[in-house]
Amino acid sequence: MSRGVAAALVSSDPAWAIPDLVPASGPVSIPTGPAGPGPRIPVRIRRRLPARRVLPDAPALFGWLGNRFAPGEATIWTGASSAIDRLLELLYAGSTLADGRISLLEGANRFNPYRIAEQGQALGLEPDPVLAGIRLARAFTAYQLVALVDGWSAEARRRRPTLLIGHELPALFGNPEELPPEEREPLLRYVAERLADLVEGTGLPLLLTVSEGVATFPGLAEKGPRFCDLVRLIPRPAGVELASVREGRRLLMVHRSPGQLGLEEFAPPDATQEVNPWAAPPLPTVRHSRND
Repeated sequence: MSRGVAAALVSSDPAWAIPDLVPASGPVSIPTGPAGPGPRIPVRIRRRLPARRVLPDAPALFGWLGNRFAPGEATIWTGASSAIDRLLELLYAGSTLADGRISLLEGANRFNPYRIAEQGQALGLEPDPVLAGIRLARAFTAYQLVALVDGWSAEARRRRPTLLIGHELPALFGNPEELPPEEREPLLRYVAERLADLVEGTGLPLLLTVSEGVATFPGLAEKGPRFCDLVRLIPRPAGVELASVREGRRLLMVHRSPGQLGLEEFAPPDATQEVNPWAAPPLPTVRHSRND
């Protein structure tokens, strides 16, 4: 798959027009007033079954991840950013298998259509439907991100995705040359409040990736959406361990060496269970993508 072809697979229709949402008179206003009640317990958990699955039940990884989403609640992923990004690429492909649609707000500018297409191909999917199922909005400054969060609820009501994803939203708030340090915490608290309004108003599940932990997102624990679960991605010698705070359950994703056979190689032809390698080379295809 050449660069030109892969780039064309990403929808040319922008999720939101960033220039129209950034106020012409300057940065967005920072909410003022009393600080409010003291901090709550970081993980607020209330079990509620999803109205529909955002991921298929198989392979087993998707079933495990799918059980950690609930309508109107947020799921948090923390841990190594490289592991989070690879797992997100798998999730995008899994959403396509479940006929899902994703609304993605990108805060770290690490959306890689080539690798996402490769993950889809590894699951037997064509690149077009995988990438077409992701509606992407990028922010390049903290003020742009605040404006996009303000418009996210209206966007979600128009498009009706099955899953909302906020990828590393605090990442844009750490540059003192673009954002005065005294504005960082009030703005992030405002974003957390708007995210709570978003999931409560739409009833959709929300995935937030915060690689450095909830503490780096001021207001998320106190003013943000109700948490369905918090999943920690922990590097292990054998691979990556996923640890669910809600249930105390763990899933180990192991590396597979090139050429090593998996259990699916010995399954009968009509078996529905698969084993997915973690961080293994993609299956060979006629056209190869380039990750520049």
